[in-house]
Amino acid sequence: MIQVVNSRKWVFRYLFKRQSGKHIPYVFNLFFCNTSMHFLFIAPNYVGGIGGHAAMLAEQLQKIGHNVDLFRAPYINIKNIKNPSFMVLSTFQALATKKRYDIVHAFNVPSGFPMRYIKSTGKIISIHGVYSEQVGTIHSQSALKFASVLESKVLKWADILTTDSKYTIAKYRKHGYDFEYMPTPIDPLMFQKLNNVEKQPKQVVYIGRDSYEKGIDILRNAESDIHGTIRYCTNLKWRDAMSTLAESSILVLPSRIESSPTIIKEAFYLSVPVVAMSVGGVPELVQDGKTGFLVKPGDTNHMVEIINGILKGDVPTDKIVKAAYEYVTHNMTWDVVISQYEDMYKRLLSGSGADQS
Repeated sequence: MIQVVNSRKWVFRYLFKRQSGKHIPYVFNLFFCNTSMHFLFIAPNYVGGIGGHAAMLAEQLQKIGHNVDLFRAPYINIKNIKNPSFMVLSTFQALATKKRYDIVHAFNVPSGFPMRYIKSTGKIISIHGVYSEQVGTIHSQSALKFASVLESKVLKWADILTTDSKYTIAKYRKHGYDFEYMPTPIDPLMFQKLNNVEKQPKQVVYIGRDSYEKGIDILRNAESDIHGTIRYCTNLKWRDAMSTLAESSILVLPSRIESSPTIIKEAFYLSVPVVAMSVGGVPELVQDGKTGFLVKPGDTNHMVEIINGILKGDVPTDKIVKAAYEYVTHNMTWDVVISQYEDMYKRLLSGSGADQS
């Protein structure tokens, strides 16, 4: 939804900016006039993954009185061409954009290209996982090298860098980049849209892309050893996927790489036990034996053993799903997290920049 900012406020900001050349007018407006902020969010799409997070964040900011535009640019939806085509076409569109924003917030590295050319007071890039590693895992080592060069240039264009896992922060810090931790929460109100579902006995569910980095092949190869029915949800609408999750006995996450998967938080909220590979930021959510079950990367035998143990009833899960539910409701909902985003944006407009703590 595109909203129009009050023109008098913009004139007021403009006059102050022309006189001072600093961030003083923004501080005055934000803290004394209760002025809403005007954002432009940039992502190739706004469904699923980091783009879905961008859409939810935009909705939450609008609920508390801010204005958010969603940047949309064409791209060629073919593997190996999608991101390059988006970078080129979105850059041309950005160069033609005359509107000025308080903050341009880009989601993932390709979105940094149009971000660079759109006028704003502050610029932010959010990345979920190490971008170059993701490209290398999905494509090839030559693609990894290209992505690393691309990444090193684009990240310098932002005033603030954010990510959703401490694992990713540590990985980027080794390369000299300082990222802020900003959680990717869920909205409990969305689950009210689900119809009443009945548990399907011994149903195991996989929810994610049909892609190598998600490890769907690992689960498929182990399917014959699992004493239950496996549902693969690779292209369902959110409500249908959540209904399938709610009726299942276990969520399996066999990923090779991850940051902080939203699907785990959704399973926590629906009290569905999680069995996940211990990769990326997954252990920050799934504490083995406390909020779920962790498996060493590639240890398919252990994964199957835990799944079958849960299905048979030999592995108790009542305390685990209760602890997981409490964790997500106390730490990973928009009611809890939105103020962190708003504070970051205000800090950027005030001129204090990235959080150094």
